[in-house]
Amino acid sequence: MDHILTTRQLLKSQRPNSLSVQAAGEPGLWTSQGEADVKLRMGDSGLAAETPLTVNQMFTSAVERYGNYTALSWKEGEQQKSLNYSEYYQTCRTAAKSFLKLGLQRYHGVGILGFNSSEWFIADIGAILAGGFAVGIYTTNSPEACQYVADNCKANIIVVENQKQLQKILQVNKLPHLKAIIQYKDALKEKRSNLYTWAEFMELGRDEPDEPLDAIISSQKPNQCCTLIYTSGTTGQPKGVMLSHDNLTWTALSTSRHVHLTDATQAQELVVSYLPLSHIAAQMVDIWVTMKVGGATYFAQPDALKGSLVNTLKEVRPTAFMGVPRVWEKMQEKMKSIGAKSSTVRRKVAAWAKDVGLQTNLTKINHYRIAKKLVFKKVRKALGLDRCTKCYTGAAPITKDTLEFFLSLDIPLYELYGMSESTGPHTISHPEAFKLTSCGKELPGCKTKLHNPDEEGNGEICFWGRHVFMGYLNMPDKTDEALDAEGWLHSGDLGKHDENGFLFITGRIKELIITAGGENIPPVPIEDAVKEAVPLISNAMLIGDKRKFLSMLLTIKCQVNAESADPEDELMPEAVEFCRKLGSNATRVSEIAGGRERAINAAIQEGINRVNEKATSNAQRIQKWIVLDRDFSVTGGELGPTMKLKRPVVMKMYKEQIENFYKELATPTTPDNPLPPK
Repeated sequence: MDHILTTRQLLKSQRPNSLSVQAAGEPGLWTSQGEADVKLRMGDSGLAAETPLTVNQMFTSAVERYGNYTALSWKEGEQQKSLNYSEYYQTCRTAAKSFLKLGLQRYHGVGILGFNSSEWFIADIGAILAGGFAVGIYTTNSPEACQYVADNCKANIIVVENQKQLQKILQVNKLPHLKAIIQYKDALKEKRSNLYTWAEFMELGRDEPDEPLDAIISSQKPNQCCTLIYTSGTTGQPKGVMLSHDNLTWTALSTSRHVHLTDATQAQELVVSYLPLSHIAAQMVDIWVTMKVGGATYFAQPDALKGSLVNTLKEVRPTAFMGVPRVWEKMQEKMKSIGAKSSTVRRKVAAWAKDVGLQTNLTKINHYRIAKKLVFKKVRKALGLDRCTKCYTGAAPITKDTLEFFLSLDIPLYELYGMSESTGPHTISHPEAFKLTSCGKELPGCKTKLHNPDEEGNGEICFWGRHVFMGYLNMPDKTDEALDAEGWLHSGDLGKHDENGFLFITGRIKELIITAGGENIPPVPIEDAVKEAVPLISNAMLIGDKRKFLSMLLTIKCQVNAESADPEDELMPEAVEFCRKLGSNATRVSEIAGGRERAINAAIQEGINRVNEKATSNAQRIQKWIVLDRDFSVTGGELGPTMKLKRPVVMKMYKEQIENFYKELATPTTPDNPLPPK
């Protein structure tokens, strides 16, 4: 039992002691106070030594360089509207003046609750210029969760998209700091004092003088907080990650250099904004990195993740695109189901081209040009990725199967790894540094160390650099847990480096399953192996912490409701085809769940047996499993906003099914049989 403690406790026990107390008057590397300064992690040379900039300084230099270039573009009905960099900056200044007129105080929040749009960006940057905090709120949040964030950041103003989001704020009574609400889409359903349309809001600041705003802007420093990112904590209340001006501007610089983005004066980068902007990844890519190189951001439709994203991609044809794993998996499923419906000849050509593509890419031989011309171009065009040389995946683990699928279509997915607390990225793969299943190498000016590695070289990944956050707002204890005395950020992730310095993530410390027998088991590789072995499976979750053996919850690939994004009972076409091949006529999840279809049950068991054969030890074998009635989803609560599995939530939701795995088979205890049940 002794070594049950090792992984979790050693990682804590061998860290340098908690954060050292700073000398009076001198800023430290961290703080939990919104109005405090911090000491920047400057380096002596290279990017780490670059002059720190405020958001305003970075924006004004973008206006000087790219004034007439398109900055933001969106659709209104059938019309394409846009703002160039000069107009974008002036609009943000007007918004800042309007915020001040509404009573925005220094270091108070402006909450933004809605789908990606030009107004979202303008409210965000306007809040920063006016000396407040830009605070994205997840659109999927409940009224209570919205209240927590708004109260925690002392929000003076909340910007909402529409009536639906407005209702969440109106339902909340206790927001003592709130002075105004602005709705940026649709007509107001009701008139209320201190409730403004976007046009009314912008009008407030239109004729205000420049001096008060300029005075606030010139008092801002790169080492002060300007943005709060609330972590969608899987347990406990969300934490407000404080990001400084320098966190944003320096990370944008380092990222754009690392992935070789093109300056707009040579060729403009185009990106599509659709991932939740309350998440750091979307903010970094869509707002800051794009601004750094003078790129143009095109806004997708609010139903992007329900199916319209591909249409936007085909219209915009972006040069760089960031997808969370679920987005790539959905594209893969869609293409496979089209494959399942297409004629035999086309399918053979596609399979042949994919096989060839994988060999070509993995061995870098440039034969088979015909296949490339024939299939790859068509596929890229059909996805709207024909101009896209940089496709990224991050925010959650992606399976090797999906990576190989896209690589086979000559679309390498470059993995990035980081966290809100590192202003987004820490390592990113790129064409010159690409290895399947690796997250690449750290950004220039950043450092990685593996804390307390085991015999295989797996340790806790720790970060150092100017991308490391200031601290958690009003949470000194949590800040203390995340940063050690030397100021290294402890990620809570386990990883290792290969001989060429590529980083591989091997699991989360918190997710590590420690069985009753004391074996440490990272669940993700086993879950991925099951999904690969049984293509019918959509989600898999391994259970076994403090248990005698491993068990697994499984869900089936099904259709998703285009309106509500809820999983439906109907199977995906490729799932139906899988069932047909087994001689089953099942077309619905309800016909399979709970072991109702013998042929399918046998196929799942067979796949699990194959996975078990490769297990490194007996303890790593899956002994029991069950197919659940519905797939996991964001709306159902099992997945977070970036489609990350919320394990503690799933454990609670399916407690009964899990307990059934471990119910002892009763052994009668009689005088002749005094043995307790096994």
